[in-house]
Amino acid sequence: MTIPLDLLVSEVRLPGSGELTDLGIKGGKITAVGKLAGAAAKNVFQARGRLLLPPFVEPHVHLDTTLTAGDPVWNESGTLAEGISVWASRKKQLTREDVLARAERTLELFIGYGVLYLRAMVDIGDPKLTALRAVLELKDKYRDRMHMQVIAFPQDGLVACPENVARLEEALRLGADGVSAVPHLERTREDGILSLRKAFSLAERYGALVHVFCDETDDDASRYLEVCAALAIETGLGSKVTAAHANAAAYYNEPYFQKLLGLVKQSGLSIVACPLINSVMQGRYDTSPKGRGITRIQDFHRAGVNVALAHDDIRTPFYPLGTGNPLDAAHMAAHLAHMCGRRDLNDIAGMITYGGAKAMGIAGYGFEQGGPKVDDPASFLLFDAPDSAELIRTRSAPRYVFHQGLLVAETAPAITKLLHAASDEMAYSRIKTGVRL
Repeated sequence: MTIPLDLLVSEVRLPGSGELTDLGIKGGKITAVGKLAGAAAKNVFQARGRLLLPPFVEPHVHLDTTLTAGDPVWNESGTLAEGISVWASRKKQLTREDVLARAERTLELFIGYGVLYLRAMVDIGDPKLTALRAVLELKDKYRDRMHMQVIAFPQDGLVACPENVARLEEALRLGADGVSAVPHLERTREDGILSLRKAFSLAERYGALVHVFCDETDDDASRYLEVCAALAIETGLGSKVTAAHANAAAYYNEPYFQKLLGLVKQSGLSIVACPLINSVMQGRYDTSPKGRGITRIQDFHRAGVNVALAHDDIRTPFYPLGTGNPLDAAHMAAHLAHMCGRRDLNDIAGMITYGGAKAMGIAGYGFEQGGPKVDDPASFLLFDAPDSAELIRTRSAPRYVFHQGLLVAETAPAITKLLHAASDEMAYSRIKTGVRL
């Protein structure tokens, strides 16, 4: 007797080849791929040729600051310094309920946009670790809907604020997945290096991840990426290390950058670029022509360094915009990194999927080359688009989001109707009376 499938998804469009195939799903995994018409299944879902992609990955987002732009004041200058000042005041008002409400609304936004893997940054400057405890609570609450990692982030530094070292360790004991440092905001270069050594030492001791806010500045003398790479090699943490932002790399002289490129590749660490916030935050002190405010995405990628893209902030004191759609970050990156060829756009799409998954160290993510295989996880997105390039152009939400064989989100497409009225008077009459065409 044949045991029926839990779900048969018919006619999905494979990325790359554009071929149509069916997926058989049971127990949260793909158990059959091919022409499955007539197969016994408890449920059948008609994909109708929609594009199949693995879930999106958000490898760097602030869930504690999210949705606080203008609460209580706006960052009027748009600078990092004012953002830090505004947040320093706002975080004194944090409560568990406040963080839970805002972070949960943000997680729901992400799921709707197809993000099923997420790494959250949480400032541990609060002695009570209010935000961290709340986000860890959400990590457990959402474990059946998305895979979350939590990184303890010392916004005020580790040397400039020694209390943060103990808080980092307490965060790890509470269940945080990794630690961070912000070396370019320490008082001196030497203090910045010391802060990195403290973070890496904790990660070694606890077997944790390292996710550094690295060189988020236009200063070409800020060279902490080389220190991160060297420590990744020295400690053996390698691919468990991520360097986010790395904006200063855009200003390095070429001989130094080429040396750095080889070191970063050797280390195995990942670069996470944040094109949305950095495109408005960086370059503010440049005279014209102003810098593009983004790390060298194309150069790192073509050298074989793993590059991921992050949305980073959603309506925070640091960035008042943001939707939670990873395709927004991909769209901005395509422009800033000069990556608009067809191959480039496919590579950019890979940075919000496979690149992010590699940075997070996710085992068994996505599909192998050529499409889904038996025993792959039944977590995927279906889009009304022919290919990845069109997705980056339109930045539309996935039509359907599946997690472990279950439909967890659906977005109906917006429909625009053009009105053809015989006269302005008739058009306004329809508005007044509510007549629909």
